[in-house]
Amino acid sequence: MMVDGAEERQLKGPIEVLAPYTSPRRRVVQREPRGGGPSRARDGHPKEPPSASCELSSKNHSTAIGDAMREEMTRRRVVVSSTDVVEVITEAIPTLEPGEALVEMLVSGLCGSDKAGVHGEHFFVKPPYYLGHEVVGVVVAIAGGVDNVDVGDRVTIEPSLVCGRCKPCRHQAENLCENLEFFGCGYREGGMADVFLAPAARLYKIPNTFSDYQAALIEPLATPVHAVRLAGDLTGKTVAILGAGTIGLLTLIAVRRAGATKIVSTDTLATKRDLALAMGADAVVDAAVDDLAGVVREELGESADVVFDCVATQVTLGEATKMAIKGGTVVVLGGSRKPATLDMPVIQEFQIRIQGATTYRWEDFDDAVDIIASDDFDANRFITATFPLPRAAEAFAAINAGGEVKILVVADRDDR
Repeated sequence: MMVDGAEERQLKGPIEVLAPYTSPRRRVVQREPRGGGPSRARDGHPKEPPSASCELSSKNHSTAIGDAMREEMTRRRVVVSSTDVVEVITEAIPTLEPGEALVEMLVSGLCGSDKAGVHGEHFFVKPPYYLGHEVVGVVVAIAGGVDNVDVGDRVTIEPSLVCGRCKPCRHQAENLCENLEFFGCGYREGGMADVFLAPAARLYKIPNTFSDYQAALIEPLATPVHAVRLAGDLTGKTVAILGAGTIGLLTLIAVRRAGATKIVSTDTLATKRDLALAMGADAVVDAAVDDLAGVVREELGESADVVFDCVATQVTLGEATKMAIKGGTVVVLGGSRKPATLDMPVIQEFQIRIQGATTYRWEDFDDAVDIIASDDFDANRFITATFPLPRAAEAFAAINAGGEVKILVVADRDDR
């Protein structure tokens, strides 16, 4: 499927910017950590997570952006228009809907689900769709009735757009919403754009002390924080982590913070194994070795109490199960691209628990912020490559190559 007015371009080539973008208001974005304490939407999030429903009033609170929108000022946004085709299109900025905020992008991260979606391999999200669920930006306009964020606030988004009415939502499991939409993954808006619209109720204020790089890791870290929560108490436990990409390394940090006594990480790339050691793994193992489960168990000195599978292939699930024999838990948080089979007699007879883990809840964002704010967390270890918005296709070529950890698409405006 083609997007009107856009030329099709393959991932390997550069992308032409179809029209310039001028920021609606001149502003200096402070790139280094700033003074002041954390500031969170709704004074620390409500006990009941807000739904994405909108209020009726839609008065624009920013005269500059309102005038620009009436003049049909354009924005650039990144779209996966078809399998293996990433392009930048130019279009008019849409009008704010009730309950929404208009946010100006600062940085937007790429993750494994984006890579799978571009290649048409994501189990649930298929092209065409608009990218950008790991996004940091500044609110430049809000619709009437929005009271949890203000113009000028720096925010990230909790991209699970939930109904608030279904059984999971009523039982504090809104990440499993039966009517779930996901910002940047099939929703009408994504954050990889000059500006984007977002349900204001799902915006999360960023602490003033955080750099944009730190803020870009809040959403990715919330995923392993949630997975660790599901695994149960890790105090004194032995843990194996399969995969040392972004999620695997962030899982390592969350597991260490949760009190695990010994952690072994695996990966096929030596550079990522080295990173795992630097970030607190007690030992690392080349994932390509024969009898991976046996080598990991030897490094642990016993079976793994918990295995976090951040790869989720047929091979890794099989190895994770063997590492957990007997009585261990396998937490699957990697985005599996196809169905896999498990050795059910072994799982039943050896009482192995298989636990799926998907996305996060509000408290996982809070815990992620606390971890990032700690003195021993270095965001620069994770952010290994950046690309300006017009070169988004090059960013996806880089993620395909596999050598980077976290790649960011960054704003390229000359008024920053």
